[in-house]
Amino acid sequence: MLRIIEVGPRDGLQNEATPIPTDAKLAFIKNLLASGLNEIEATSFVSPKWVPQLGDAAELWPQLPKQDGALFSALVPNQKGLERAIEVGVQRIAVFTAASDAFTQKNINMTVDQSLDVFHEVVQEFRSKVAHGWVRGYVSTAFECPYAGRIEPKQVVRVCKRLMDMGVDELSIGDTIGVAAPKEVEALTKALADIAPLSSIAYHFHDTRGTAIANVAKALEMGIEAFDSSAAGLGGCPYAPGAGGNLATEDLVYFLERSGVPTGVKLDRLAQASIPILQVLGRPPAAKAQLAALAHAAAASPSPKG
Repeated sequence: MLRIIEVGPRDGLQNEATPIPTDAKLAFIKNLLASGLNEIEATSFVSPKWVPQLGDAAELWPQLPKQDGALFSALVPNQKGLERAIEVGVQRIAVFTAASDAFTQKNINMTVDQSLDVFHEVVQEFRSKVAHGWVRGYVSTAFECPYAGRIEPKQVVRVCKRLMDMGVDELSIGDTIGVAAPKEVEALTKALADIAPLSSIAYHFHDTRGTAIANVAKALEMGIEAFDSSAAGLGGCPYAPGAGGNLATEDLVYFLERSGVPTGVKLDRLAQASIPILQVLGRPPAAKAQLAALAHAAAASPSPKG
């Protein structure tokens, strides 16, 4: 069954300089749930010194909607972040590494292997303290690194195998600077299939060069059924110069539904979900399917009488 993992509240907002109130984040999450999305990465328990935007993680988490079927997760960068997450009842976590040493050095000041050693301890600690916990492992720069160039599939496979061996439940494979084309997605998926079931793999595409939907189509053809996306295309990567935003959830939903793949998401409601956040940021909507849905809704509304 196809899954959409909405990462807007975490990945979409983490690098925004404009402070977003906790209430606005909660309203955003409620709007996303109301549209039919039920897997949402809500925040990160990273140090507020490094990511001030998500410094309210411990305040936000207990206020998340108690809705049947809603699955919330949080990124945890280290043991300290894990402790804070466990304190407020987080049961689904994500850890974040890359396929490129140059990228992890810029991002978290570690080599890939050093980050994996840290995350092994984090995962083991989490498993020991949280019954039935769920862990995702992000692998960024899976196709190309902004500092080291193209990444061979074998590099990605090596990192993913380490993550699978430490017991993660799912791998999220990231095209961090949005360079991949479908043939590369095909090659990497074939390589990953040798070490992990396709049901445990999600793709996290960026749309920097307009290839995200083409890559989704190829991944679907290969048997992948989980995709990360961000409402309104919010988010990017501060450590990847020139990187564009995430694949917009509106574009993903439109493509899937039009292709006969049900998502359970109401596109008209999803198109409205991020508007309050965009207003706080002083930014107009830009995702194509979002703009089309908003225009359709405006055209369908009765004109006010003068």
